[in-house]
Amino acid sequence: MMRGTPKGFRVHVGLFGRRNVGKSSLLNALTRQSVSIVSDVAGTTTDPVEKPMELLPLGPVLFIDTAGIDDVGALGALRMHKTRAVFDRTDVGVIVTEASWGLFEEGLREELGRRGVPTIVVFNKADLALPDAERVQRLREAGTTVVETAAVSGGGILDFRQALLDRAPADLVNHSAIVGDLVGPGGLAVLVVPIDKEAPKGRLILPQVQAIRDLLDHEAGCLVVKENRLRAAFGQLATEPKLVVTDSQAFEKVAADTPANVLMTSFSILFARFKGDLVTQTLGAMAIDALVPGDRVLVAEACTHHPIEDDIGRVKIPAWLTRYAGGELAFTTVQGHDFPEDLSDYKLVIHCGACMWNRREMLNRVLRCGRANVPITNYGLAIAYSLGIFERALEPFPAALEAYRAASARGRHDRCGDGDGKRRGDPGFPASIARSGAG
Repeated sequence: MMRGTPKGFRVHVGLFGRRNVGKSSLLNALTRQSVSIVSDVAGTTTDPVEKPMELLPLGPVLFIDTAGIDDVGALGALRMHKTRAVFDRTDVGVIVTEASWGLFEEGLREELGRRGVPTIVVFNKADLALPDAERVQRLREAGTTVVETAAVSGGGILDFRQALLDRAPADLVNHSAIVGDLVGPGGLAVLVVPIDKEAPKGRLILPQVQAIRDLLDHEAGCLVVKENRLRAAFGQLATEPKLVVTDSQAFEKVAADTPANVLMTSFSILFARFKGDLVTQTLGAMAIDALVPGDRVLVAEACTHHPIEDDIGRVKIPAWLTRYAGGELAFTTVQGHDFPEDLSDYKLVIHCGACMWNRREMLNRVLRCGRANVPITNYGLAIAYSLGIFERALEPFPAALEAYRAASARGRHDRCGDGDGKRRGDPGFPASIARSGAG
């Protein structure tokens, strides 16, 4: 695991289609390994099977072989639910079919198209029957790449491989920076890393490791300290750092110990920018002002770690927000790829930094919240807001800070007209934006 590229940095390729059309055979032929079980019995693949590999010159890729989603019965419904969840994290969609093409395949293509996912149609088992030439032409005219394969014998696999290289979105292949662009070549970042019970023994947690690597990739330096050594570290440095980055749970102490002229933020907020939509999640944090006792709040974690007694998502954030709201809130926690279909009962969604995921899955959750008119924010943003250090934490991100100040100014203007007061926090946030999300 430590030697491999994290899944969140890999281009996710989802294989979709009816049962027994050869999705698993296609994946095995491409990877030259028996990754998925192959059988003549329909429905052999029951859960999505993930296979990480290097597909040069594209780089690290994660293939997801899904169960056929034309299944029936209770087990079939579960298979279909798990397979549909793969749509949310698919960067390149592959529809595998035999020579025939029907409403089922067209529905898959339309679903991928609605999500803006580049799509490849693979007519497999071409050694047994060829697809209709007119259908192939229509698909290509619609912007869909079409290849023909005979996966069992290896026929057409090189064409499929080239199609993957051609259709992978450039912005996913060339990742943006986590933090290195904020520091620059020759600059220095101080990373504040509390060692808590959730940190694996002898190791740092993933966002910290990835931030260090990103700084090195950008020819920047970093100094790593615990929260109780930050003030001393400033006294030992000959020049001030460009940026201080802290674990969000130490936000309050780090803000107090960092000179006002030095930029400061958290790992979680960096990942809101890297994996999600920082401006939308910044505005979502403002919904904290509209929370009242009894409101329901959804806390979503991408990973499935074992919670501890002072868990950040289950204990610390609920405690901070309960104190801020002036009474008990109703918190629900979900982990991994689980996420409620119906979000309408929630007044706010608070999401982790999604360091384990690719960006598309996080953005899909942001979009789902927007469609449901439910504001979504991020662990670090919610903590900074509830502690009253929101603007300080946003200073490294001018666009997000400007959006926040503009929304606050609109709120002040609105209240001048109707006399609507605000309970606490930064002045000027209207409840209408709090309830509608991105603003």
